[in-house]
Amino acid sequence: MEVDLQLDFNSLEEKIGYKFENINLLKNSLVHRSFGNENKKYKKINNERLELLGDAVLDLIVAEYLYKNHTNYTEGDLAKIKSMAVSEPVLAKVSRKLGLGEYLYLSRGELLTGGRDRSSILGDLFEAVLGAIYLDSNFDTARKVALFHLKTYIDHIEEDEEIMDFKTILQEYSQKVYKQVPVYEVVNETGPDHKKLFEIVVKIGDSIQEKGIGKSKKMAEHGAAQALCKKLGVKY
Repeated sequence: MEVDLQLDFNSLEEKIGYKFENINLLKNSLVHRSFGNENKKYKKINNERLELLGDAVLDLIVAEYLYKNHTNYTEGDLAKIKSMAVSEPVLAKVSRKLGLGEYLYLSRGELLTGGRDRSSILGDLFEAVLGAIYLDSNFDTARKVALFHLKTYIDHIEEDEEIMDFKTILQEYSQKVYKQVPVYEVVNETGPDHKKLFEIVVKIGDSIQEKGIGKSKKMAEHGAAQALCKKLGVKY
């Protein structure tokens, strides 16, 4: 179904580094599901199918890149680095750098609650755009575009503490050293529903613990795990 939306797609294509043959694919990739809730014409049009496709394409692109360029990595290393390289924080960073959020069609509710800069939405958006590029061209072109924007993040992923999966790192360390998994507990919530702050404590046994604070439970858990990893001197 064709999407009739007016945007400066030329400027967006320049930022992405790809010129579409079928501009409707790019338009589709920019329509968030919430937009259809307020615009009946777009009730059945959103970027979720393209996001699913882009996710699969990106997985293969990154796995292939790591396999060919990091021959010293074990299967476990490859899986861990790939997981981080295609994670929400990384893809959201790329979307922010490209300014993709400025072109996204959202409901008024999403706009008022900061949807244009929400990491979950921006991460999905990059995958949807990549899915559109893949359908408009081929795998080689999609690979070229994706790696142009992601290569630096992939090659330096272990230096970025915002991206490191500290929950997994802490769990593996805890199971190996203490023979148990860390436990996370929400100890405090502050602020209105649309702007909450969560305080979470992570514990190993009764005596080992640290806390983290974030705008979501996931972010607070990440911060708590990171703090405890540093406290315990965990190597990663």
